[in-house]
Amino acid sequence: MCGIVGYIGKREAYPIILNGLKRLEYRGYDSAGIALFDGTDIQLCKTKGKVADLEAKAGREITLKGNLGIGHTRWATHGVPNDVNSHPHYSNSGDLVIIHNGIIENYDSLKKELKKRGYTFTSDTDTEVLVNLIEDIQINEKVKLGKAVQIALNQVVGAYAIALFDRKKPDEIVVAKLGSPLAIGIGEDEFFVASDASPFIEFTNNAIYLEDEEMAIIRLGRDVKVRKIKGDKLVAPYVQELQLNLEQIEKGGYDHFMLKEIHEQPAVIKDTYRGRLLAEKGIVRLGGLEDYIEKFINADRIVIVACGTSWHAGLVAEYIFEDLVRIPVEVEYASEFRYRNPIISENDVVIAISQSGETADTLAAIKLAKSKGAFVYGICNVVGSTISRETHSGTYTHAGPEIGVASTKAFTTQITVLAMIALRLAKAKGTISQTDFMLYLRELELIPNHVDEALKTEDKIKEISAVFKDARNFLYLGRGYNFPVALEGALKLKEISYIHAEGYPAAEMKHGPIALIDEHMPVVVIAIKSDHYDKVVSNIQEIKARKGKIIAVVSEGDTAVREMADYVMEVPHTPEALSPLVTTIPLQLLSYHIAVMLGRNVDQPRNLAKSVTVE
Repeated sequence: MCGIVGYIGKREAYPIILNGLKRLEYRGYDSAGIALFDGTDIQLCKTKGKVADLEAKAGREITLKGNLGIGHTRWATHGVPNDVNSHPHYSNSGDLVIIHNGIIENYDSLKKELKKRGYTFTSDTDTEVLVNLIEDIQINEKVKLGKAVQIALNQVVGAYAIALFDRKKPDEIVVAKLGSPLAIGIGEDEFFVASDASPFIEFTNNAIYLEDEEMAIIRLGRDVKVRKIKGDKLVAPYVQELQLNLEQIEKGGYDHFMLKEIHEQPAVIKDTYRGRLLAEKGIVRLGGLEDYIEKFINADRIVIVACGTSWHAGLVAEYIFEDLVRIPVEVEYASEFRYRNPIISENDVVIAISQSGETADTLAAIKLAKSKGAFVYGICNVVGSTISRETHSGTYTHAGPEIGVASTKAFTTQITVLAMIALRLAKAKGTISQTDFMLYLRELELIPNHVDEALKTEDKIKEISAVFKDARNFLYLGRGYNFPVALEGALKLKEISYIHAEGYPAAEMKHGPIALIDEHMPVVVIAIKSDHYDKVVSNIQEIKARKGKIIAVVSEGDTAVREMADYVMEVPHTPEALSPLVTTIPLQLLSYHIAVMLGRNVDQPRNLAKSVTVE
């Protein structure tokens, strides 16, 4: 959540920062601001609302000149979204200006102490407290800005990614990180700062990703100097070559990033198994897994920790792992994991799943698991992210940048990775026959084709969306491997259309939710050919008897459910263990088209952030 952009160099900073903020809009925000240094004064403009509102206001109110600047998109924590609470924030002298992602948990006690020393505050934010603490240290301890930042950050409790500069030192930006991501782009006689690489990808392919509790002094004409915030140790920065390109972060002719990402799934699923899965040779290999297979197959259990959509992918994995590998699996909300004093041992394997690799709750769960001696394996999409560095080993998905806040291709690529892990372990453990192993490899290799076929039903799904766009509630039902898909379908609808929706195991309908069913209740039922098919048919009959409106996801050629359902969304037949990769597609499209018809901001739904980097 929130977005940071900064620039120092020979170019005009304003267009770089503004375009960078637009690229970070996917992270979720409620206000935006920018500060530029024109050689004489700091030009500051900020506003509640969108980056477009900031652009219009800045064009009216400030001089858009200067080769040094910082910009920010804020997602409110301390203080309501308004112009005053928006970032950047000045220090009392007006010399320092800061932007900040994260939360300073002890800001109130710091603020009280600063007030005693004569400091005044215009906003309700913890960020204004931080910039004045830095200035107070700078003045009273007579230290340079970088040292003052280091001392201040040793006094604060919480999470942060910050960037700030001093009008008296226009050749320098100081940045620091704990919990929130921060990248430094290295150009020719210029530097970029951002929450991720997307704001500067057209200018440089070289970046430094700060580790937690590291800070950097970025000064023109010098190499970036990185040091530990605690202990003051200098760190040799690792300059990483970026694999991102500009085309990946543009819409490519689609109306929304979410729709583009839904349609990218055949390609990115293939990218995720490319080089790892060779069906004709009977091979599935994942580099991060091979050296640790014994840890997995000898584990007492596997614990999966994740949040949101990644948690649903973990639930699918629970079915796959227990079915194929015969190892007990528990799936935990990362946000609850460390607060319930979980029992973790050295014989446990913990799999942490996160699209961004920066999810605060999942990172906290990783740290707890490691402290108990468990082996921790990460699955994430972003190369160089914190989770990829904090885990013992892991596997990247290859979904490419996911800009839409509501996750789609991350879900299917996570399941793809988890299915490959399960197959590799089942083969190593001997819990799968050679015939079934080869069958699953061939079927997994065909999934991109099946997803492509499912996407071709979009026009039909659009018609169904028009019928139900004004519904106030939805139920989603699934059994077995497709119960988590029902949860994910309901989540998608909630996230982007703001319609109340709940997912349940179909068998649980009679234990409460059936009371809600009447002629006004749409019920989405995943009713593909499977071991549970007859029982799902019975559930559909119960819904029909109570006049519920049935939207069924069915296998190609189905006749029984088609006769009972009011509407059907057809998908190619796939083995049940892999079916979530296909059955989720019509549910994504249904949510998308309902939201568009309601005029929702599909890529940036209200109150949501793409990467939740604070608890």
